[in-house]
Amino acid sequence: MAGGDLGEGTRLAAVTGAWICFEDESGQALQPPKARTWGRRGHTPVVKVSGRGSARISVAGLACLKAGQPGRFFYRMQGHRLRPGTRRAMSEADYASLITAAHRYLNAPVIVIWDNLNTHLSRKMRAFTDGHPDWLTVIQLPAYAPDLNPVEGAWSVMKNSLGNLAAGSTSQLSAAMRHQLDRIQRQHSLINGFLGQTGLTLDPQPP
Repeated sequence: MAGGDLGEGTRLAAVTGAWICFEDESGQALQPPKARTWGRRGHTPVVKVSGRGSARISVAGLACLKAGQPGRFFYRMQGHRLRPGTRRAMSEADYASLITAAHRYLNAPVIVIWDNLNTHLSRKMRAFTDGHPDWLTVIQLPAYAPDLNPVEGAWSVMKNSLGNLAAGSTSQLSAAMRHQLDRIQRQHSLINGFLGQTGLTLDPQPP
């Protein structure tokens, strides 16, 4: 990521007509995040929640951007029971499904930019990414660089809306998350704005 642009990714996108798709993942448990709310002076509102630590909803998102086009956002959601021996995060198949769906919807090559999560670097994931050289290119973000990922903006919008929700079940929680993510999908200028927050640009600079 040099010169404020996306480096080789923007130059490749300009040549091939590809979309640049940032990927990231997040999650939410039944215990709601801390947030501000109204209350009587001296009386802190207290809400009891059930199922603390017993379940989690994971979500992976793709913010897809292309110069001159409205931004697009795609996501996949998966529920997990937090028990010994059970998976607590998205699998390679989940990521492959998300990327493939975005490619089909956009009807164009995609350049996926993501972090160094072990699932992204696994043998299974590499077999998938290497198996589609005609439409898929993968670029790794630098280590510990969440500020360069526009999808972080989507998670911020989603979690801000959950601050005062005391979900009683994972189905209620996932419905609330899906409602906010669907709203983001409809706000194309917001998706483009997430890129602006990173300080990066889609305009390719000379190599």
